[in-house]
Amino acid sequence: MTASDAVRELDSYRGGATAADVLALADRLPGIGVDDLVGRWRGTELPTGSPLDGLLTAYRWWGKEVVDAETVHPLLFPDRAGRPRPVQPALAPLTLLRRTPGLVRSRPARLGFAVARPLLTTRRPAARLRTVEHRGVVTTALVYDRLPVVDVFRQVTADVLLGLMDMRGLSCPYVFVLEREGA
Repeated sequence: MTASDAVRELDSYRGGATAADVLALADRLPGIGVDDLVGRWRGTELPTGSPLDGLLTAYRWWGKEVVDAETVHPLLFPDRAGRPRPVQPALAPLTLLRRTPGLVRSRPARLGFAVARPLLTTRRPAARLRTVEHRGVVTTALVYDRLPVVDVFRQVTADVLLGLMDMRGLSCPYVFVLEREGA
């Protein structure tokens, strides 16, 4: 599969796709090396029918930042000035996310997060990168330090990645796209 074919197919899924279609695309994409993930990445969700679809968008998720293999900020959210800042993901209510995603998407929950977000900002990394084999492809995964979550990446182009979030108790992966800042 050429990079331009992969970009076209990915773009056709931006409005939504089935998890099976996205996984079929991921299976045709190459893995990515750890060093190739260094940088700041702007994230967008790719709706697939996951119970988590729309959640990060509702909270104004910005993306991820990889300083090196041991220093990863997996969740960036904009501060009041709009600058992306790392947030400590270990405080995420995963049980609520899995069982009642509608409640977590509610306006009071979003407003509460907006108020608490400055208190959740951190300078400490909250994840690491590791090489893994996922669905038969050797690639890089982002392993959260204190959550049962692993984000696995496939390379669409040098500056566009397909991400599959695997979380214990989630029936199919939550899918997102990362685009390198400044690309």
